[in-house]
Amino acid sequence: MLNRHILSTLNEWKKSPLKKPLVLRGARQVGKTVAVRMFANSYSHFTELNMELPENIEFFKRKLTPEEIIQAIKLRHGIPTDADSWLLFLDEIQSCPEAVAMLRYFHEKLPALHVVAAGSLLEIALQREHISFPVGRVEFRYMYPMNFEEFIGATSSPEMQETFRQVPSPAFATEELFALYHRYALVGGMPEAVAGYAVTRDIVAVNRIYENLFTAYVDDIPKYAKNQTMTRILRHCLQTAPFQAGKRIRFTGFGESGYGSRETGEALRTLEQVMLISLLYPTTAFQLPFIPDLKKSPRLQWIDTGLLHYITGIQQNLIGIDDLSNDFRGGLLEQLTGQELLAAHNDKRNPPQFWVRQKTQSQAEIDFMLSLNGVPLPVEVKSGATGKLRSLHLYMENCPDAHLAIRLYRGPHLIQEAGINSKYQLANIPYYHASKIPEYAQHLNVPQARNAE
Repeated sequence: MLNRHILSTLNEWKKSPLKKPLVLRGARQVGKTVAVRMFANSYSHFTELNMELPENIEFFKRKLTPEEIIQAIKLRHGIPTDADSWLLFLDEIQSCPEAVAMLRYFHEKLPALHVVAAGSLLEIALQREHISFPVGRVEFRYMYPMNFEEFIGATSSPEMQETFRQVPSPAFATEELFALYHRYALVGGMPEAVAGYAVTRDIVAVNRIYENLFTAYVDDIPKYAKNQTMTRILRHCLQTAPFQAGKRIRFTGFGESGYGSRETGEALRTLEQVMLISLLYPTTAFQLPFIPDLKKSPRLQWIDTGLLHYITGIQQNLIGIDDLSNDFRGGLLEQLTGQELLAAHNDKRNPPQFWVRQKTQSQAEIDFMLSLNGVPLPVEVKSGATGKLRSLHLYMENCPDAHLAIRLYRGPHLIQEAGINSKYQLANIPYYHASKIPEYAQHLNVPQARNAE
């Protein structure tokens, strides 16, 4: 069993006196069902209903009241009527629109009920049925592939996982953590692949898992394509998206195709809805809030680096590599960093942004823009102990609230004074610690913005 961070989030939900029915969202095979089953161990009773099965849909098709539905489920599954520690799990809930609608009434009529729902193609299916989630009556959490810390827990020792959690990293463990991170980039974070690798240490066996997984993703397309033309475009976009990971894209002619901007854009946004990709849009703002500029080219974020390496056929390039900045035309490290930043937040679907200069003739760009305590926190992904940081200097000179910038690189933790016309603090952080950026910023006592004091 793989320990997932989402379990802590689910336990917080369980303890909350203001809980609502919880909907767990994520792409196929990221571990939603297994995570809920593990979470169910904290209950005395557990009922799992797969809503693709007719006998389970029947509960919601019979026009019963919420109370009657719960009584019928308990009766069929042998749950005591007065059970005070019971979790109801509605898996693949998109297959039963009536069950989606019933979540509202569970909240209003049975507020003490603990109910979790999950589905992989949820948003697409509900759009097709013209059904929306009851606003304000449900909560959402999001699952992604396993992050690096979870990967360490599955493939290395508890001591190494504890070492990874230290900020800054102890010097004696830096090289071993880099080696583990490079292995994580190769294997990826899809739970079945990680579990297989943890047992066999065989990347060929992992490839068989990824072949089956990607085939399933392709086979899913007819489930959410509205016609045959869109099926072809979606299939093309899905098969070529991994080759564009970590890079800015244009919708017109995406993947060396003859498709136009409108049809490609619709296809890519559909893949984003099913959480196979994320489209990261730039901001041109120097201060918060960072409003994404949807008129500018987005950067494509693929679901997982292990699957990416398998599809693109460049696994051999990563075996024995010493610096991820040298792989995949420099885009892998941006892809992997984005994957870590996405997985750090399971309470919202909020892809990180990056920064570009407003002027059209400018090439200035910063890889990621975060915030802490109301203060902008620019993040650059660079290789080597030094590098060209013109974009970072430009941004820091024009942002009065920013005092700290982050550079993720192939090296140990190092603090420098940087800047040309105005000085700022530059924290050089090992790139395997991308998920720990907030901890580093807190360690360095980042001040609050003036209007937040």
